[in-house]
Amino acid sequence: MERFAYTDAATIADAVSMLKTKGASVLAGGTDILVLLKKGALLNPPKKLVNIKNIHGLNFISEDAQGLTIGAATKLSAIAASPVIRENYSSLAKAAQAVASPPLREMGTIAGNICQEVHCWYFRRSFITGSFFNCARKGGNGCFAIKGDNRYHSIFGGAKGCVAVNSSDIAPVLIALNAQIKTTERVLAPEMFFTGDYKTTVLNNDEVVTEIRIPKPNSGTKQTFTKFALRPTIDFAVVNAATAITIENDKVIDTRIVLNAVAPVPKRLTEVEDALKGNVISGAAAEAAVALIAKNTAPLADNTYKVQIAKTLIKRAILG
Repeated sequence: MERFAYTDAATIADAVSMLKTKGASVLAGGTDILVLLKKGALLNPPKKLVNIKNIHGLNFISEDAQGLTIGAATKLSAIAASPVIRENYSSLAKAAQAVASPPLREMGTIAGNICQEVHCWYFRRSFITGSFFNCARKGGNGCFAIKGDNRYHSIFGGAKGCVAVNSSDIAPVLIALNAQIKTTERVLAPEMFFTGDYKTTVLNNDEVVTEIRIPKPNSGTKQTFTKFALRPTIDFAVVNAATAITIENDKVIDTRIVLNAVAPVPKRLTEVEDALKGNVISGAAAEAAVALIAKNTAPLADNTYKVQIAKTLIKRAILG
């Protein structure tokens, strides 16, 4: 384990102030950052962890006429079990339930899930775990996955030479449900929160996510979340998908369709959405729409199979 100092923040203002210190980083559930420190995977690991999970007002679930608000430190287990979320925001409950294992859901938070680092095995290897790869994401000159073992990497090309994927289960649901992510500095649409750069998110070092806001879905909106993983009870997704399809008079009037674990950032499928709008949902309409997914893919040597999984998940979501 890398050595680090530890401090509790009593308020959001305290946390922001502490995070201005060089080498400081946020600690919430700790299910990702502590693993990275234990593995020695980071070239410049944080020297100080600022615990925010005890700050009053960061752990809550609240619904009003406008929609749902969730505190950033709310545990995934609480989100999965919430009657309000299960009834009105069912895709979010399913996504939270799909994350890892019960012990990890009891520790992990909603903000932590969307802020987690990539799980590329080249990025996460170190001298401690057996081999260190100075990849582009760590400041090196190249991406070892492009010509190496890329079974679980991007099928939509890379970001600045990195083909690691965003592996969050919560992220595609937030985009599909048109959520907003509130931080100590700004309010962001999820599409603007994630970056294809060598950072997972656009957060500044002293910027903290405080809450997630989701507007109440239209009564005619069908939500889905589906996930394909080798071991569904523990593994990260090979591909996951979230959809929100609104139907009026038997025709699709609005839709948001998102894939994840297939690109450096969650991938909204606008061409598929446009193909469905104005149509009655049918097998033929679904097949024609998902055929467009392959149009813009650029799979690597070992991950062509992910294209078919993506098409299948989206087709099932449309027809389900």
